[in-house]
Amino acid sequence: MPEDHRKYIQWNAERFLSWADGIGENTATIARAILSSRQVEQQSYKSCMALLKLADKYSVIRLEAACKRVLLYTPSPSFKSIQTILAAGQDKLTDEPVTGKSSSEFSFMRGAGYYRGKQ
Repeated sequence: MPEDHRKYIQWNAERFLSWADGIGENTATIARAILSSRQVEQQSYKSCMALLKLADKYSVIRLEAACKRVLLYTPSPSFKSIQTILAAGQDKLTDEPVTGKSSSEFSFMRGAGYYRGKQ
């Protein structure tokens, strides 16, 4: 067997899950979802490897934040959705609601009196 092919023999679900656990809880959840997304587990190894390599490109903290964010949106996350969040910098956004004026505080809003008719 060629040397390049031998490294793929070492890939298995336990290895990816332990690697993802080292990054964080949300990353491990995503890795489990990716591994269970295909009928043949080996078909998901490349996606798992790409997911975990995002920590090298961005950082462990940003990857974990992106995984947390994507889990808020979908129960079946993908590598592509996490990559998009990281590329756009959405992982840096806070989850706190924006506080501002309520709609009743704006002057252009019409109240119930407007719709009752002219008096």
